[in-house]
Amino acid sequence: MFKNLLFSTLFLCVLISCKKEKEVQLLNSSNYFDILNKEFSGDLAFETTYFVEKYWRVVGNTGFNKSVYRVAEQLEKSGFVNEDKATQSDILTYRIEKRPLKSPTWESVNAIVEIEGEKTPLLQHSTNRNMIAMNSYSTPKRGVFAEVVYVKDFNTIKTIDVKGKIIFVETSPYRVFDEAIVKGGALGIISYSNPKYLQPEKNSTSIQFRSIPLNEDVKSWGIAMSYKAKERLKTKLLKGKVFLKVTIATNIYSSEELTIIADIKGKIIPKERLVFSAHIQEPGANDNASGVGVALEMATLTAKFIEEKRFVPNRTLTFLWGDEIVSTNRYVAEDSIRAKNIKWGISLDMVGEDTQKTGGTFLIEKMPDPSAIWTRGNDKHTEWGGSKMKLNQMKPHYLNDFLIAKFEEQGKRVNWIVNTNPFEGGSDHVPFLKANIPSVLFWHFTDQFYHTDNDRIDKVSKTTMKNVGVSSLVSAYTLLNANKRTAKSILKTIESKAVSRLKEEQKLSEISLLKRDSLNTEIAIISAWNDWYIKTARTTLDMVNDSTELTKNIEETQKRINLMSSEIIEKLKRTKRN
Repeated sequence: MFKNLLFSTLFLCVLISCKKEKEVQLLNSSNYFDILNKEFSGDLAFETTYFVEKYWRVVGNTGFNKSVYRVAEQLEKSGFVNEDKATQSDILTYRIEKRPLKSPTWESVNAIVEIEGEKTPLLQHSTNRNMIAMNSYSTPKRGVFAEVVYVKDFNTIKTIDVKGKIIFVETSPYRVFDEAIVKGGALGIISYSNPKYLQPEKNSTSIQFRSIPLNEDVKSWGIAMSYKAKERLKTKLLKGKVFLKVTIATNIYSSEELTIIADIKGKIIPKERLVFSAHIQEPGANDNASGVGVALEMATLTAKFIEEKRFVPNRTLTFLWGDEIVSTNRYVAEDSIRAKNIKWGISLDMVGEDTQKTGGTFLIEKMPDPSAIWTRGNDKHTEWGGSKMKLNQMKPHYLNDFLIAKFEEQGKRVNWIVNTNPFEGGSDHVPFLKANIPSVLFWHFTDQFYHTDNDRIDKVSKTTMKNVGVSSLVSAYTLLNANKRTAKSILKTIESKAVSRLKEEQKLSEISLLKRDSLNTEIAIISAWNDWYIKTARTTLDMVNDSTELTKNIEETQKRINLMSSEIIEKLKRTKRN
């Protein structure tokens, strides 16, 4: 009897234990951060980055296409079905779009530049894979041998006899190609133009990639130099004439443009969607193999949650990998009905940096707000640069402050620095914004290895990719299942951010007035931020069907913001009078 009781007790304990092991935690807005921090490892993101960064990627070339098919392979492993084979019941689908390229694609193979009479090469492809300017043709297999002519002022090229010679310029080779090669008959171009933010004297072997026009008639070439190579060549030229032997091997051929798009279909409102875009082309690890990798782990982890019935998105989540700006622009422009239902677009570009090595910080580049007109205080442009915008270019929307708040929450959890910069452009957020779709850029800058051949896997941090991936998915899941409660929560965030912003702008305006700056300008700045947040508050309506209750909340928020702005302006007027 005792043995039977003991056996039954043990059996019951085993059953309870097994049941607990099988229990899975469903995702909801209260546990997104906890679960995602536990389950987003960064492993697939890093492995994908490692695979992609091996290739010098130009749309249509071998490395670009291998990267596309690598993404497709991993999507299939995680349960995505090719659209050609998919049924209406499939939630996880992907497709590879193929289009003929109008121009040939290009890829570097090998190169070496040697100075006559010296044993050590000036440059070689094995250590500087960015040395060949994109669109360069191959030289004869034996190479070419010619005198180097240094042109200090590229505007004087037309007055110099460069025919049959190699011209050395300290500017972009693209800039002088027509005058030197097409008109002047130069054999090729050797150039140096690394910007100061790359710290060239410190990173003396770095070469920032360059390009020349693809010209089938002259079939010429360009070589970009590192600071070290440039200094060596200039020193040699001081001693007299210099002759170089240049040997280049490239492939130029007809190809097709590939774009891969993965969809995770929403259950309730499948037509509405959030799109993450990560461009494949460019030769670096951080730029942008890291974006490709982070987007892929985001997609596959979400697929895992769906297969395990732990998460159900109400709206569709889309991932796009392709040619920077071109693929995203086409996705937005080619289908007006689809574009109308893209509620948010986010660019993942340079999102894996080990900032201890690269410098800079993680940045959210905001949608155009008044900081892109009056850039002051904590708002700073990066060294990539941006032009001053106008009031009619502003894009008031809750996406800015919503995303900043989510990323800052992850930052507090793991001691990760999150900063912002005013709008500058130059990535896949631009096509969305041009179509009036709310969009931001996730990236890093200033990166001392940006666009150089030292942007390799050793500059990538799996921890950073995890932080970006977790924050992005928390934000995405919140938006995909956004409802009245979400809208009210975001509205509170907007009001809080508006108060903080207006207080900060008041301090800055008071300082400006003490310096005898224009009162009208300071009033314009406060008014612009007031207008931004008044309009931003109203954009929360896009998350609800019944707007009656939320409209009342919005109007109350707007009144408080208006009142605060009016009080600040009156205080500024008194400050000016005093």
